[in-house]
Amino acid sequence: MRRVRPLMALKMTVWSTALLMAAGCSGKSAAPAAPPPREVQVLTLSPSEVRDTGEYLGSLMSRQNITVLPQVAGYVRRIHVKPGQKVEAGATLLEVDSRTETAALDSAQAQQSSANINRELAKRTFARTEALYKEGLASAQELEQGRAQLEASEASARSAAAQVAQRQVQLQFHAVRAPFAGTVGDVLVRLGDFVGATTPLTTIAQADVLEVSVSLPSERARALKPDTQLEVLDAQGKVLLTSPLFFVAPQADPRTQLVEVKAAFQNTVGLRPSELVRSRIVYAKRDALQIPALAVVRLSGQPFAMVVQEKEGKTVVERRPITLGALGEMAYVIENGLKQGDRVAVSSLQALRDGMAVKVKSADGAPSTSGAGAATAGSR
Repeated sequence: MRRVRPLMALKMTVWSTALLMAAGCSGKSAAPAAPPPREVQVLTLSPSEVRDTGEYLGSLMSRQNITVLPQVAGYVRRIHVKPGQKVEAGATLLEVDSRTETAALDSAQAQQSSANINRELAKRTFARTEALYKEGLASAQELEQGRAQLEASEASARSAAAQVAQRQVQLQFHAVRAPFAGTVGDVLVRLGDFVGATTPLTTIAQADVLEVSVSLPSERARALKPDTQLEVLDAQGKVLLTSPLFFVAPQADPRTQLVEVKAAFQNTVGLRPSELVRSRIVYAKRDALQIPALAVVRLSGQPFAMVVQEKEGKTVVERRPITLGALGEMAYVIENGLKQGDRVAVSSLQALRDGMAVKVKSADGAPSTSGAGAATAGSR
């Protein structure tokens, strides 16, 4: 058996290693794997209702709201109500001292009784005189005198009756009554106060039916229609009540150039007269495409939308310039650049590039939706 020299074996090993290294360096390196398409959530555009609205500050007024004044002068003898109390029509609110008027009524009634007695006496006297005249025992002059006395006594009785009626009406004024059902305001007088015909006693307001008054710019008032709706909003913008306008001022205020409009509604939410509320006028309604405000990308001031579409067998995004209309609560109205059925990316917008491949999220992840919801184009 032939033995291999150690030096020869070492040379063969080095040569084999060099050949392997050369073979490795001459081959091409494997290309890195492409990143997977980014998942995006899309919105399929479809027309939805858009409203042209304006929000203003409105003032609530009661359709029946008065300041109660006494019709006679005197001292307050009794108060029957408390502030905030609900009263019915005709309920007694307070009483003014009526002792003088009561005495005057008693005197008038006594005079009426005397007048009635004199009238009955005159009737009997005239009847006897008339009977004697027919028998020739009384002269024509006596008959005429009897007739005159009867007529005078009847006139006196009518005058006394009128005096009694006048005193009775005057006495009723000492009891101040509610002219209609409502809620009593603050009672401004106390027991023993002297009041006159110009002394405010209290107020009564009917809050079941309220009016809201709004002042609009004159150019916007020209767009009003008979069925224009007014909405009363709460502090969060939620609609509390809706009612059509029933009054539009025929002329603008010469100082402010504003036009007053009014709407009436049943107060079912506990609003109060003289309260200031948020009001919204719905000038017009139409159907239009809308896009969420967060789905709009701006470059150098130009708005774009990232439209998802199929291209060469791939799902890619295209950066498309759009023209925006009015901004509603959460969406813009699309005036140009998009059409019904377009799919718009609404997530990962900062990472998307024009022509970039994407993957639409599945229904179990984040489903795509249709429409942007009803928007309100607010303006003043």
